[in-house]
Amino acid sequence: VQLQASGGGSVQAGGSLRLSCVGSRSIFRADAVGWYRQAPGRQRELVAGINSGGQTNYADSVKGRFTISRDNAKSTVYLQMNNLKPGDTARYYCNRMYSPLGWGQGTQVTVSS
Repeated sequence: VQLQASGGGSVQAGGSLRLSCVGSRSIFRADAVGWYRQAPGRQRELVAGINSGGQTNYADSVKGRFTISRDNAKSTVYLQMNNLKPGDTARYYCNRMYSPLGWGQGTQVTVSS
């Protein structure tokens, strides 16, 4: 059982992408959901999180550029990524933050300079 991430792609630096994370209502529940990323040779890191009440937190590296939001009715969490940088290149995953599920395949984001 997983949350499904989509919306990745290849963009030039300064571009934007919006990622979507979809799960069934039963697994979405009222948990906090996070977007994570993993670049080759690096550990997976939390990029942004949002709880059921809409409170958000961000890694310092993406503050002011990324925005996380959720639509509970659609069991979907979004990550709007603006002003992308080559350092944002990674595979992006979503998961429940405090009762994680399987990681799934994620979605690739590639930013060229």
